Amino acid sequence: MNIQNYINGQFHNPASNDWIDNYCPANGKVYGQIPNSSKADVENAYIAAKSTFPTWSQTTLEARSRILIKISELLETNLQRFAEAESKDNGKPVSLAKTIDIPRAASNFRFFGNAITQFASESHESVGLDAINYTLRQPIGVVGCISPWNLPLYLFTWKIAPAIAAGNCVVAKPSEVTPMTAYLLGEICTEAGLPKGVLNIVHGLGTTTGQAIIEHPDIKAISFTGGTTTGAHIAKVAAPLFKKLSLELGGKNPNIIFADCDYDDMLETTVRSSFANQGQICLCGSRIFVEASIYKKFKTDFIKKVKQLKVGHPSKEDTNIGALVSKPHLEKVMQYIAIAKEENGMILCGGNKMTITGYENGYYLEPTVIEVSTDECRVNQEEIFGPVVTMMPFNTEDDALQIANKVKYGLSATLWTNNLKRSMRMSNQLQSGIVWVNTWMLRDLRTPFGGIKASGIGREGGFEALRFFTEAKNVCIKY
Repeated sequence: MNIQNYINGQFHNPASNDWIDNYCPANGKVYGQIPNSSKADVENAYIAAKSTFPTWSQTTLEARSRILIKISELLETNLQRFAEAESKDNGKPVSLAKTIDIPRAASNFRFFGNAITQFASESHESVGLDAINYTLRQPIGVVGCISPWNLPLYLFTWKIAPAIAAGNCVVAKPSEVTPMTAYLLGEICTEAGLPKGVLNIVHGLGTTTGQAIIEHPDIKAISFTGGTTTGAHIAKVAAPLFKKLSLELGGKNPNIIFADCDYDDMLETTVRSSFANQGQICLCGSRIFVEASIYKKFKTDFIKKVKQLKVGHPSKEDTNIGALVSKPHLEKVMQYIAIAKEENGMILCGGNKMTITGYENGYYLEPTVIEVSTDECRVNQEEIFGPVVTMMPFNTEDDALQIANKVKYGLSATLWTNNLKRSMRMSNQLQSGIVWVNTWMLRDLRTPFGGIKASGIGREGGFEALRFFTEAKNVCIKY
């Protein structure tokens, strides 16, 4: 199946006729091709977006809202089709895509379709000066959105929904590794009545298509989710062009477990926060720190539960862990397991590639737990982004806080305790953009999302996203 670019409401082959093979992670086979779009394709997308912007930016909030909500409804109507496509492209279980990924993509459109009607500006009366100031929030123009492969439609829509809700027109690039649901979204947008040119989807490599978007002089803002190294490159290119930037980058998130936690809830959630989506979520708790008094019990119980996880073909109902997204990524994760052994880490379970009968060339890996003796080893400091977690004990709250913060990342942290004062103290001191206490991945779309340090700059979600995709203009009137 050949995927095409979606430009000005129509599907097009790449101008250069340059194509990339698209692999199915579950069996390792090529099942289609995608465009490797060039500057010419990006320019065509920009021209379409630019020509539509004056009309779209003046479209009423109610009209924009209705279109976004219609897109949401059509995604829900096509839930099974999109879930199967996401699974085939990404390797995640169909059950996960059906219950998490596609419903969340629909929710993104619905949320921002409603949020834009409630997005109020400010006014300030200058008492005694006979003046009033009011703030206009105006769309930027043409913006670029670049999304990753781990939650393909989920994170793609997390960017484009607020961008178009705010009145911008978009040139968007999904990951070249997982392009299918973004391609199918073009059909949904047309059916929902989204005007031509509001959303333009160009496929291709980061070094070609992505580079053309970030260096385009008239694309005024870039919203990117992906690796920290790529984020640094984008910042370097975009800064001299004075583009607005939102960068959601890597994570190496601590999961801190105290003895006074609700143990059973913690254990079940920790298995999920370690291995959901094959560990390929930037929010996974990949570093587990356990209070010494319960460490031995936790290790025994956790390993037992991890060994019960079923690795299998993504289409199977009883599959807990599907295929990793690509062969190069599987090889990268395996290299970190080898590094752990070199650093005297103890492989408590997993650590091996798996062969699934009938799908021998698929990218499968056992869920892997590594016991480390120091938090300064590479597997505790560097993002692995796979079904691999490390674990080690700690003695005091200060020890836990120190090792939790001693990484270059600062995206999220999970804290398990029933001590209210401790939860308040540590939430205040943990160096991360998100802290979950006695839960994980519980998201309210109204809240700001993002990290600190090497985990990025800016915030997504709620009104934060609408603020990013608009420019503030103050008007002062003396009366």
